[in-house]
Amino acid sequence: MSEAEQVPASAPEAAAVLDALNATDSNGTEALNATAKFVATPEGTALAYGSLVFMALLPIFFGALRSVRCSKSKNSADMPETITSRDAARFPIIASCTLFGLYLFFKVTQCSPWRSPLMSRIFPDSFPNKQYQLLFTQGSGESKEEIVNYEFDTKNLVCLVISSVVGVWYLLKKHWIANNLFGLAFALNGVELLHLNNVSTGCILLGGLFVYDVFWVFGTNVMVTVAKSFEAPIKLVFPQDLLEKGLEASNFAMLGLGDIVIPGIFIALLLRFDVSLKKNSRTYFYSSFLAYIFGLGLTIFVMHTFKHAQPALLYLVPACVGFPVIVALFNGELTEMFR
Repeated sequence: MSEAEQVPASAPEAAAVLDALNATDSNGTEALNATAKFVATPEGTALAYGSLVFMALLPIFFGALRSVRCSKSKNSADMPETITSRDAARFPIIASCTLFGLYLFFKVTQCSPWRSPLMSRIFPDSFPNKQYQLLFTQGSGESKEEIVNYEFDTKNLVCLVISSVVGVWYLLKKHWIANNLFGLAFALNGVELLHLNNVSTGCILLGGLFVYDVFWVFGTNVMVTVAKSFEAPIKLVFPQDLLEKGLEASNFAMLGLGDIVIPGIFIALLLRFDVSLKKNSRTYFYSSFLAYIFGLGLTIFVMHTFKHAQPALLYLVPACVGFPVIVALFNGELTEMFR
């Protein structure tokens, strides 16, 4: 797909994910090699972009809902990582270093699409679920020291087998469906487990990455170069030639996970703010969620109009911050929102 028609350039996800965008040319086509280019049909382009927007909304919506439950959990294993104002201020600097060469370390067992809390609802009540414990110790007697003490059950083992199959499938074939399964899982976990401590911190984080994204897309070609040379499930992809080639299609529109996770953790924060108000409404969550749809749609529109790659956060940040602030001003809750 083309630079003019690529899905927006991404900011990094909060777990140090690289910005990843598809590299393209000016004719709405992706350069497959020096001589052959694929011209996307309007139907294929619409299907690809629509699918990417839909896939982006899934982890934000469900991750935000799960972040509320996660914030109330008393289980230490489910406790979220809290991003402070200092973390938010340093994040663009860390992301810039990451863009220049730090590679990803994916925790497959923690970011599997089939995490046990989700899959446990699928297993029938009659499923024989046994408990196990994996224990490694060092030494003996009073000097014995625990090295590993992990408890799991049969459902965990089933989930591990399923996720391992997908992992091997991706490693061997690099298929776009396997890529998306991992990408959606990473994004869902990011939105669920990375918590901003207040709206001010969210504004600092989004503001810093707003400048970061604009600079690396308009000021240099580093982001496109990294995207072309770095192959990992750090982005969602969807083929524009799916209608012509089916599941073996290879001309992809792409959306970096940073464009999902970074706005997503801010939207999840606003949902928790709605819950804290105890008004049985989700005004700020829905306003920011709709703002995200508007911002992503505007990014795609501008790309097609000016035939040039666009940094998604240039449009997502003002929308996701501005819409809820306007709603708070209208409701007289702006001070409470930033408290």
